[in-house]
Amino acid sequence: MADLQPVDLRSDTVTKPTAGMRAAIAAAEVGDDVFGEDPTVNELHRRAASLLGKEAALFVPSGTMANLLAFVSQSRPGDTVILHADSHPFNYESGGLGMVAGVLTKTLPGAHGILEPERVRAAVVRNEDHHYSHTTLVGIENTTNRGGGAFYPLRIVEEIAAIARENGMRLHCDGARLFNAVVASGTSAAGYARHCDTVSFCFSKGLGAPAGSVLVGDRATIDRAHRYRKMLGGGMRQAGVLAAAALYALDHHIERLAEDHLRARRFRQALEGIPQIGFPLPSPTNIVFLEVPDALACVGHCADCGVFMLPVSSTRVRAVFHLDIDDAGVDRAIAAVRDAAIAIR
Repeated sequence: MADLQPVDLRSDTVTKPTAGMRAAIAAAEVGDDVFGEDPTVNELHRRAASLLGKEAALFVPSGTMANLLAFVSQSRPGDTVILHADSHPFNYESGGLGMVAGVLTKTLPGAHGILEPERVRAAVVRNEDHHYSHTTLVGIENTTNRGGGAFYPLRIVEEIAAIARENGMRLHCDGARLFNAVVASGTSAAGYARHCDTVSFCFSKGLGAPAGSVLVGDRATIDRAHRYRKMLGGGMRQAGVLAAAALYALDHHIERLAEDHLRARRFRQALEGIPQIGFPLPSPTNIVFLEVPDALACVGHCADCGVFMLPVSSTRVRAVFHLDIDDAGVDRAIAAVRDAAIAIR
């Protein structure tokens, strides 16, 4: 086993740059992006905004920062924002919405991490009574991390957007894995973005770049976000080396996401029917959750076989498929989980 490469399914953030991406990084023309002079970053801004049909874009170090900038640029301290209870900004971004943006969060339930329009409508507070915090923004996540990689049907985004417009609110899409949703649904990125005021997406997940996310929206909002990026220390100097990787990803790594979805499906189908393994969520894209008697024991047994997954509760394990996982890696993962199921029953 020592001569085999690890099969790392902990996240799609673990990918290494491909040879072509490394060449693009090495050849990148750079300048000082804080002065607005990095030509490769500027080209990425143009491409990202055009791809999503928006006026402007801003390259940032991480998806967490992109989301925080979206919220702080479109709300005020003391406002309320609506999020799904399982959303990434609420659960995994270290309380930045409260600490930095100063907003209250109203969290709602919904199957597979998808907000339900009528629940959103009922949660909105827009009145003149000064006892209440006004609701100023709704955030959706597409695809949903804790929802098993589920993606929003376009009609649901349209309905939530209509509710936001009716109430003078804004709609942000945390699209960390937006292009997984695009490939799986057949809806274009611009089709989703048309209904959102701001959209972020991540280059270092399924798209396989080493770092970086982008926030797109109208020019005034992105200008405010640029000011807050500076405040938070997110200005990077010769960032064209990272922007070049992001541009390469846009050119070469979107359509291939379908391969990750197929491998996730094959992994799941091969394990369905094993008594010790359940599947609590659908797996429409690249994320598979397994329900097992002992998550730590299962993960530990698989790690001994060179297969790495992420325990997310005492009985739940997450596996995420990405461009560094080939068919042989899927076979090894299936064998390791089958063996673990026997060992821990």
